[in-house]
Amino acid sequence: MQQPHACYGFMSKTEYTVLCTHRISQREEVRKIAALAPAQTTIPNNDTMLDIFINNEWVDAVSKKTFPTINPQDETVITQVAEGDKADIDLAVAAAKKAFHRYSEWRKTDASQRGRLLLKLADLIERDVEYLAALETLDCGKPVKNAEGEIYFATSVIRYYAGKADKILGNTIPADGEVLSFTLKEPVGVCGQILPWNYPIPMISWKIAPALAAGCTVVVKPAEQTPLTALAVAALAQEAGFPPGVLNVVPGYGPTAGAALTHHPDVDKVAFTGSTEVGRIIMGAAGSVNLKRVTLELGGKSALVVFNDADVDKAAKIAHAAAFANGGQCCVAGTRTYVQSAIYDKFVQRATELAQQRSVGNPYDDVDQGPQIDEDMFKKVMGYISAGKSEGARCVAGGDRIGSKGYFVKPTVFADVKEDMKIAKEEIFGPVQSILKFDTFEEVVDRANDSNYGLGAGVITNDITTALSFIRYVRAGSVWINTYEHVTCQTPFGGFKDSGIGRELLYHESHSTNAVFGRRRGRTSLTQIVSLRPCLNLLNQL
Repeated sequence: MQQPHACYGFMSKTEYTVLCTHRISQREEVRKIAALAPAQTTIPNNDTMLDIFINNEWVDAVSKKTFPTINPQDETVITQVAEGDKADIDLAVAAAKKAFHRYSEWRKTDASQRGRLLLKLADLIERDVEYLAALETLDCGKPVKNAEGEIYFATSVIRYYAGKADKILGNTIPADGEVLSFTLKEPVGVCGQILPWNYPIPMISWKIAPALAAGCTVVVKPAEQTPLTALAVAALAQEAGFPPGVLNVVPGYGPTAGAALTHHPDVDKVAFTGSTEVGRIIMGAAGSVNLKRVTLELGGKSALVVFNDADVDKAAKIAHAAAFANGGQCCVAGTRTYVQSAIYDKFVQRATELAQQRSVGNPYDDVDQGPQIDEDMFKKVMGYISAGKSEGARCVAGGDRIGSKGYFVKPTVFADVKEDMKIAKEEIFGPVQSILKFDTFEEVVDRANDSNYGLGAGVITNDITTALSFIRYVRAGSVWINTYEHVTCQTPFGGFKDSGIGRELLYHESHSTNAVFGRRRGRTSLTQIVSLRPCLNLLNQL
């Protein structure tokens, strides 16, 4: 059926989706992807490419270089993407700086109009949800049903911040003397935003929605493993009507494009989601030529604690989802599962059954898990599985790869894990669950906190006193009770220690402690996000 689109007139969905991602390919192969063909779609030849999006224009890299993006299902090249580096970042930052000038179209845009532009972007993303989900699955391998759900979540984030755009309020201050004192909140300026590969579309929404709502301009560097949907979102932002220079997207590698962005003297803030190792580099770079604001959402090794009074079957299902969501490629994954001794053996048996039942395969089919993102991460995960076996943990499920092509790993469960083992201490970022036994509350809190990470934690119990005590004493940015990874656009997200600095999804520079009490299948379900440090945001307060 034909349907009209504002930018391109009267054309079919397939024709539009090819155009809106700017020449992924004019070839029949990509037209099949746009039509939601299954994963057997022929991969485009290497002479196709995507360009860089700067100042509302699609341009080649200054160097004319390209790099391949790989399909993790079969290790083949999807297409060639323009490889941005310092020269391209300089152009993108210059465009963003010009768009932020005090007399620019963007700076003169009413706050309510910024909100309407964000609402339009959310509508366009939702309109193209099936295509974007198929493209996301092609690029990063996650099940297409999960990709579609994540895109709807991303639109909820964008709409939430669209509503915030005209509600940025200052204060009047009863200062001493015959003066009028007040605060005026204004946008920070040019924001450099570096995305991870595990949740590409949700993470671009987390980064750009608060920044654009506040009136900032942005330069986005998507992960080199997953550049395609970031460029698709850029095309939709152009269709939505954002002025030139407000949103720029420069694909490229971290040591070149990423480093240029974090070192650039005209960038006022850097937001990064990724590994702790890279986060440290970015934090140093942010202060090398000027003093940029920094938000870092980094790694984790989150503990999920199951007490004796829990329903074992329900607890095992929550823990399974906590460990294996997105193939374990989740910064807040609950991969350290602590189970109290009286129910330990029964829990291990149920966790083993759940892992063995988890379906892994073609992500365009109705499966629970697709491939890992790339060869490096695949080898890393398999290395941790080998380390778990060699250090004496009992592998009760999985422990091997699936097939010989593609980066597929069997869901793996280790029992009898000890605190000094690599799989208990280091972030694996793969489908590996480590189950540890404990006896007392005091013991397990100490063990849960004995980590250089502090991103998330969870507790499963029927005792409200135990639950609230755990919240009080565990050192984690997000703590879930009788559920896990319940992340919403209204709730700030971030961690302590090596898990990062600042909070995502938060406006205000203030002490923040939020608790939500709800009902979940007839049982109390608590979510608390604890932020004990002032949260860096996208507004200067004068």
